[in-house]
Amino acid sequence: MLIKVKVFPGSKEIAVIKKSEDSFEVKVKEKPIRGEANKAVILSLAEFLKIPKDRIRMTKGFRERNKIFEIK
Repeated sequence: MLIKVKVFPGSKEIAVIKKSEDSFEVKVKEKPIRGEANKAVILSLAEFLKIPKDRIRMTKGFRERNKIFEIK
């Protein structure tokens, strides 16, 4: 299953907002430096979806705000 995620790095809060069945907005406190925000997004999604973080893999958007993740 593929999901689309719009990331808001450097937010004051941590939040996962479900926009539709396959679209999310994720707010994380980490800055987009050395992949820290990407790691925080994976952890936030894993917690929200109640699955292990190793089942989530980023497939597109490593350096962009809009990303695509594969959920196994």
